[in-house]
Amino acid sequence: MELRLDPALAQALDDLADARDRLPEEVAEEAVRRYLGEEGAHVRTLATRLADEHADLLKRLGE
Repeated sequence: MELRLDPALAQALDDLADARDRLPEEVAEEAVRRYLGEEGAHVRTLATRLADEHADLLKRLGE
């Protein structure tokens, strides 16, 4: 997978990686992993809320 970043973002990634004594790829992977975890939790929360709010309708549709 190739990730194209605008120059300012690429520089910020390089600077952070350098400050943390890590490779830019490691920092980017950590950021993606964190983002996916947070977004996944958010989507699951929304799905649960919608299922709860529409439980009666979902039950009727399943009959």
